[in-house]
Amino acid sequence: MASLWRAVTGGPDTADDYGGVEFWSNPERTGWLTKQGEYIKTWRRRWFVLKQGKLFWFKDSTVTRASKPRGVIPVATCLTVKGAEDVLNKQLAFELSTRNETMYFIAESEKEKEDWINSIGRSIVQHSRSVTDSEILDYDNKR
Repeated sequence: MASLWRAVTGGPDTADDYGGVEFWSNPERTGWLTKQGEYIKTWRRRWFVLKQGKLFWFKDSTVTRASKPRGVIPVATCLTVKGAEDVLNKQLAFELSTRNETMYFIAESEKEKEDWINSIGRSIVQHSRSVTDSEILDYDNKR
């Protein structure tokens, strides 16, 4: 996830500024997910918070203004979110993919898995643009 954060922000692995998102107040979705580590591929249970196009995770579920996220994923950089039971051979698994990497998660129930996929998917659509500025062609000025 650190490499994803670096790629998106062009900055260091951590951020003290989370884009002005008050992750501790009125999140769109919260809950426990088990996440695979980026470098050491162990599975750890983390508290996730989805708010304003950012997916934050914490060690525990008590999230306050003073809490420091263990990581954050800007969902606008994500291309897909879908079930991944067959990929991981684990029940309740799903994946979140960017151009450069795929992150894996395990929910605590089938309903939680579907709710997270739906919430993240909706957030991807809301916070990404279907056509970027660099993809727009000005056909009127092309000769």
